[in-house]
Amino acid sequence: MNSYKTILFLLMATGLFSCEDVIDVPVQTAAARLTIEASLDWEKGTAGNVQTIKLSTSTAFFDTVSNTAVTGAQVSVTNTDMSAQFDFVDQDNGTYTTTEFVPVIGQSYTLEIVYNGETYRATETLNPVTEISEVLQSRDDGFSEDELEVRIIFTDPEEEGNNYLFKFQKLGELLPTLEVGTDEFINGNEIDWWYEIEEDEDTETIEAFAPGDVVNIEMYGISKAYNDYLEILTDQVGGVGLFEATPVAVKGNCVNLTNPENFAHGYFRLTEFNKTSYTFE
Repeated sequence: MNSYKTILFLLMATGLFSCEDVIDVPVQTAAARLTIEASLDWEKGTAGNVQTIKLSTSTAFFDTVSNTAVTGAQVSVTNTDMSAQFDFVDQDNGTYTTTEFVPVIGQSYTLEIVYNGETYRATETLNPVTEISEVLQSRDDGFSEDELEVRIIFTDPEEEGNNYLFKFQKLGELLPTLEVGTDEFINGNEIDWWYEIEEDEDTETIEAFAPGDVVNIEMYGISKAYNDYLEILTDQVGGVGLFEATPVAVKGNCVNLTNPENFAHGYFRLTEFNKTSYTFE
């Protein structure tokens, strides 16, 4: 998709300095699909009973005015190990909420959505996360010895198969940075995970950490399947190079039981997470 935008920009720029005819470049379009944002995240030390699921529809790339919120759907999550069902109430704005969810580590949950006469379903297990034992700063581990980085220390459980999602967001920045990790080669060890902001030398809009900056940190325990899903998304966001494969639609775990061809975007995940912040000195 980025290649279409680049071509269009070049054509527009050329038109400013010449009298050539304008050429319309077609942009790929696709049928609108249900988009599911179903992240049931349980912060350590809280009840985790309040949860929200967001439903919308996909739109054309340049469409910024359409109302994509999905209302009128039936949304529920069932603990399949305990046969306990939690109904999510339609808030008439695309969000569906419950205040009665009961998170249980290691148990299986099934999401079911009925929308436009079609049933979507996904199943996940609630994954635990280890404690963050220490947060500190240094200049030793990053890409640049001159720049500050934040480091979080934790001990990976001895059980194999732990996967992690890290969210770093500098206070004042609009979007967070997401990173994923697995214990494939570090199982049972103390882990030192670092994050450094790489400055954008072209635009100078992204600045490295400096004393006084605050970074918010979240660490999630995720499933192997969700880890793989995020890695594919990360590769796709990186763009298309000359010898790279063309991006394709990335399917999550939400299956349309009524019409499999009309698959949904998004993913149903259940995680436990830690949250902290750090102020650079």
